[in-house]
Amino acid sequence: MRLEIPVESWEHQLLAWAREPLQSLKLPHHVKADSALLTLAYKHCVEITRHHSKTFYLASALLPSDKRRAARALYAFCRVTDDLVDRSDGSDVLNLLEAWQLKVSSHHPDSSDLVALAWADTRARYKIPAGYAEQLITGVGRDINQKRYATFADLAEYSYGVASTVGLMAMHIIGFHSEAAVPYAVKLGVALQLTNILRDVGEDWRAGRLYLPQDELAHFGLTEADIAAEVTDDRWQRFMAFQINRNRQLYDEAQFGIRMLNADGRFAIAAAAGLYRAILDDIEARQGDIFRCRAHVSSAGKLRRLPSIWWQSRQV
Repeated sequence: MRLEIPVESWEHQLLAWAREPLQSLKLPHHVKADSALLTLAYKHCVEITRHHSKTFYLASALLPSDKRRAARALYAFCRVTDDLVDRSDGSDVLNLLEAWQLKVSSHHPDSSDLVALAWADTRARYKIPAGYAEQLITGVGRDINQKRYATFADLAEYSYGVASTVGLMAMHIIGFHSEAAVPYAVKLGVALQLTNILRDVGEDWRAGRLYLPQDELAHFGLTEADIAAEVTDDRWQRFMAFQINRNRQLYDEAQFGIRMLNADGRFAIAAAAGLYRAILDDIEARQGDIFRCRAHVSSAGKLRRLPSIWWQSRQV
């Protein structure tokens, strides 16, 4: 019997967005490309994943080979999209995103762009609804103009665009038993993005962005001046404890969706969630001081956690 998790008010809009691509299904066409070129394209995606995300690289290694390379093509697509905003001087980023959108949604991808080619092949093979990639590109584009978030509901909407969409696409690669898995994928995406946000407060601040809910900062007596001064007093520690507790609850609630995935992908998703969640432990051990050292989990620490994560993934 499936345990039903109550839907919070902030989730309603996210779930509506998540179901829309499933109802207006626009499936990609089969990609015609030279097999050697496709192999090269997927290898390129492997190197992008290896270079940029040790955690995703490790978690995706737990998938069967065909799903592994598809997951890394998904990661590479997301990385290129993100880099268009982060590495642009801002003057032409909207044009760059629009051009990228056209390229990756084409039925005949440019063979000179290895990421676009691998991603097109992945979309076709796993019947990934085009709407999720469109939502991700739109979500990443929010960073161009929006630098602050008034409430957690606002932040959750942003997190859906840049992270839950990734989980929904990954769900199609792994395979799932029913659309009942959708809310859990949405929730896990929000949880993963919140972990990123808590880890990267200082880095984001220096880039001119603050993803922490303004009303919650005010509730704990904090201002942007405190962020600028890298304050880690009692107010900040209580604020971070509140954020970490909510983040952990989201991970707990998302856990129930893992049983709805195909068996050969459950360990990989459980590992991605568990290893990211462990970053919260490091933040907590530092008493919330994420300004002076980036919270992380060492390679040895990740490997130590995998057996227990595997066991838990077998129990869901």
